Amino acid sequence: MKILFTKNIDQLIISKELGEDISVDCVEVIKTKPIIISPFDLKNYSLIFTSVNGVAAFFKNRFKPNEDFTAKNYNKIYCVGEKTKRALRKNGFGTFKVLKNAEMLSQFIIGNCQHEKFLHFCGNLAINVLDNDLPLQNIKYKKITIYNTEETNPLIPEKYHAAVFFSPSGVRSFAKQNSLKDMKLFSIGETTSGELRNYTQERIFTSEENTLTSIFELIRNEMGGKF
Repeated sequence: MKILFTKNIDQLIISKELGEDISVDCVEVIKTKPIIISPFDLKNYSLIFTSVNGVAAFFKNRFKPNEDFTAKNYNKIYCVGEKTKRALRKNGFGTFKVLKNAEMLSQFIIGNCQHEKFLHFCGNLAINVLDNDLPLQNIKYKKITIYNTEETNPLIPEKYHAAVFFSPSGVRSFAKQNSLKDMKLFSIGETTSGELRNYTQERIFTSEENTLTSIFELIRNEMGGKF
């Protein structure tokens, strides 16, 4: 049994979650690098983070949110995914609202936050859900590109029983030179699954949460059947 993870995962974690009988290779299919920009005043803005990389680049650039809810002009922080939430907490900040994916966040903002102004700190390849949806509802929204994602497009000659994907850009990078045929396809979240559907008609197994715990549980459940 051989599985390909399209990002580096600690082998001890993989062994603990999946056991010793499965052969796992990890290949990074994208690279990310923070963009250095001059921090500016965040006054009167709500902040959006949709990735751990966005959080890391934000604080690397020494932005200083005001999260004191008793003060005037504090910053509400919205994020996608528990990993992003944990990254914010590691930097000393909580979140006003956490949603599973960008589509759910967009709908929440449209339904509840019509009068707020939003800054979305993200990568150059961030999906366009928010900037497609929010301006149509006359919600003030602006992307701040704070890190670059490079699709490395590796050629992977090894054959695998399954492959695991973690982002739309990772899917595109892998699919550039490799086939998705005759593998079980695992995806961390519906956004990544949506990108996979552009390249294959194979069944895609999507984790309920955008977390490693959820994707490992999904793989274990599928391995209990005919793998």
